[in-house]
Amino acid sequence: MKGVFKFVILAAMLLGLPLAGVLVAQAPLSRYFEFPPRTLYIEHAPFSWIAFMAYSLFILAVAGPFLMHALRNRHPVPIKTPPVNPFPWWGWCGVLLGLVSWILAWNRCTWFSDYQAHTFTPLWIAYIMTVNGLTVRRTGTCLLLRRPLSFLLLFPVSAGFWWFFEYLNRFVQNWSYTGVNFAPAEYFLFATLSFSTVLPAITGTREWLLSYSWWSRAYQHFFPVWISSPRLFAAAVLTASGTGLFLLGVDPDHLYALLWISPLLILVSLQTLFKETHIFSPLRDGDWRFVLASAFAALLCGVFWEMWNFYSLAKWVYHVPFVQRFHIFEMPLLGYAGYLPFGLECNVVAEMVLAKNRQTAGT
Repeated sequence: MKGVFKFVILAAMLLGLPLAGVLVAQAPLSRYFEFPPRTLYIEHAPFSWIAFMAYSLFILAVAGPFLMHALRNRHPVPIKTPPVNPFPWWGWCGVLLGLVSWILAWNRCTWFSDYQAHTFTPLWIAYIMTVNGLTVRRTGTCLLLRRPLSFLLLFPVSAGFWWFFEYLNRFVQNWSYTGVNFAPAEYFLFATLSFSTVLPAITGTREWLLSYSWWSRAYQHFFPVWISSPRLFAAAVLTASGTGLFLLGVDPDHLYALLWISPLLILVSLQTLFKETHIFSPLRDGDWRFVLASAFAALLCGVFWEMWNFYSLAKWVYHVPFVQRFHIFEMPLLGYAGYLPFGLECNVVAEMVLAKNRQTAGT
């Protein structure tokens, strides 16, 4: 029941607050409900060196201590030994599917033209199979094998999860899709299939990363973070996040980063208010493994997302105010920082699904 209540609050805040903001600002509502979304109605601020440097310094200030600690804890790579576990046959199928899908995505073969716009989903199915195979190779098991039904449930949850971000993007228009035109029903179907791969990909990548002992050596006993009045702090964060969402459509140029941060803060604040364990709970003991691996997993997936997107027919392009320069593939350089909080909220949602099914199964 608590899970349903949290979801209702989250959905109400994510859906209602930005819309309430544009109502107060008396902006035309019709453009926010266009489907499929094709019209670009926000004129973004041009590139600014001041803003670029300010964002860069902020990112370095946040990431710097973790990077320095990682460098201090590096050790020589040990002599490689044959893996105890073979790479599974279905992992090789994933590698093959990925190579074929990649070739088809970046070419314009006339015989494949009817299917050219649909290469994203098989690419990411291939990635998910491959990264789970890599985990099996290192540990002998993976989430896909241990809990197949729970893992498969991540696919429909992932689709609904990303549709929330598509909705929030209507108020800031930081990305748009190009290359093909689908009717509304086709757009919803094909987009939903693509969106369904997000959570399984990041969750599988996180598990693979955590199979390396380096994370425990470097970050299991890092610096502790303790808040004396967590519920009071959570209430304040929830209020601030809600206010930011309310203003998202009013000032999209300055508040667009809240699209990635606010859902995470709202989810964790609600978990704190309900006295539940959340992704930041281990930080009380200085254990940063899960947080950092979750963030890095999304960043790693992000590199593949942007790379495979670059030469694909059906693709997205970015419209980011102030920092729209120095692109790596379609993404401006500083835009990759958005993958870090995104990875945290992905794994908050994934763990809600996995924990629920773990309790149902009695494990």
